[in-house]
Amino acid sequence: MGRAAEELRKTKETAISLSLELDGNGTGDIDTGIGFFDHMLEGFARHGFFDLTVKAEGDLAVDCHHTVEDTGIVLGTAIGRALGDKRGIRRFGHCILPMDETLVLCAVDLSGRPYLAFDAAFTAERVGYMDTETVREFFYAVSYTAGMNLHLKVLSPGNNHHMIEAMFKAFARALDEAASLDARITEVLSTKGSL
Repeated sequence: MGRAAEELRKTKETAISLSLELDGNGTGDIDTGIGFFDHMLEGFARHGFFDLTVKAEGDLAVDCHHTVEDTGIVLGTAIGRALGDKRGIRRFGHCILPMDETLVLCAVDLSGRPYLAFDAAFTAERVGYMDTETVREFFYAVSYTAGMNLHLKVLSPGNNHHMIEAMFKAFARALDEAASLDARITEVLSTKGSL
């Protein structure tokens, strides 16, 4: 199956099943119960050339927080498992992505050391049925469970939908670059000998 992982997470708040193929074709089969979040994850799959399946059931009667955060936890775990020992990967990836009036920078280091730097100021409380404050929670969960250093910065703000969508697409492009194999790298790209 290549560089792939399947993950399950079940708590009193959410039940999530997810499969990820890093070397895919960009197909997404997403159902989280949050339409805008589904749209973001579909864009992530398409622009990163990942095959991604997500089925999430959460306590949406409370709000979307647990579903978005826990999906991030499961996705980050799957990314980490699919990368394996990280032998041969480029490790670093970056993207500056425009979407109409907005411009977003994303940089990734698959170092094994989790860190999130997030710089975005939203002017709406939600887009569709997704609270904008959960965008940071999602990327925090992904970065920490995958063990990646992730920087996301909105360079030119604008429409909240555009900013968030540009963040997901930039992350997809940067992760695809960082996770891609390079024939020149025979071990892991670190002077330590491990990532």
